[in-house]
Amino acid sequence: MPELPDITIYLEALEQRVLGQTLRRIRIANLFLLRTVQPPISAVEGKKVRALRRIGKRIAFGFEGDLWLVLHLMIAGRLHWEKTGAKLSGRIRLAAFDFDPGTLVLTEAGTKKRASLHLLSGDAALRALDRGGIEVLGSTREAFASALTAENHTLKRSLTDPQLFSGIGNAYSDEILHAARLSPIQLTQKLTPEEISRLHAATMRILTEWTERLRQQTGSAFPEKVTAFHPEMAVHGKFDQPCPDCGAKVQRIRYVDNEANYCPTCQTGGRLLADRSLSRLLKSDWPKTPEALEELRTRVS
Repeated sequence: MPELPDITIYLEALEQRVLGQTLRRIRIANLFLLRTVQPPISAVEGKKVRALRRIGKRIAFGFEGDLWLVLHLMIAGRLHWEKTGAKLSGRIRLAAFDFDPGTLVLTEAGTKKRASLHLLSGDAALRALDRGGIEVLGSTREAFASALTAENHTLKRSLTDPQLFSGIGNAYSDEILHAARLSPIQLTQKLTPEEISRLHAATMRILTEWTERLRQQTGSAFPEKVTAFHPEMAVHGKFDQPCPDCGAKVQRIRYVDNEANYCPTCQTGGRLLADRSLSRLLKSDWPKTPEALEELRTRVS
């Protein structure tokens, strides 16, 4: 799912292409994409884009007449900038937004269509979509700590909760926790003041560094290769690969729709965290260290 750094780069590219431009036409190939009926989607056609905003992981286009077109890309949604009048052929091309300089095309890979489009009237309706999480960049250590410890959850869950923090998802939470040298399952209300300070600093640094990295990679082009997996990442998507800091193999905890990636040496004191599916199967035989896991794999193979 595109997160704060990715959405920021999308917005910067869109500012160069559609800010001040008139939306001539909207074409929607999949009606399940549109989640509102009033105002009608045709109401925004013929109006100029006056503003662009990030609302969590959403992209909001502000139009004349106080209308807001809001896109949530979810996990597999992506944006593409093409020639004006680009066709909507194929199952993954869900919508097209025609401007004079070009057409913005929304695609969504996979069979589960989760991306959404809202057309809203007024700032109040737009604010209602905001889940309330704080903007970490520029936040004080005190505001960060207050949000983090409001409830006693695991760090992975809290960092990715949009009601606590805006724009952080599965990928960058892995990188943040690795940089902070903290376990993804450590409980927020059990953190020491020093650990909270370390996590706040790591969050600010990772989000800033990755935004700048993506900005440099994209340049003046439109970001066409938005992905949750980057070769330069330390642990996210790097299961069974060496940690760049210590060389230990990156491990993971798998969930229904995502996973937590971590380095046992850097983050958990060498302890292997139990993967739910495998730990249910192995029960008391679940290995406690990476070395024991490797031995188990060797015996099985």
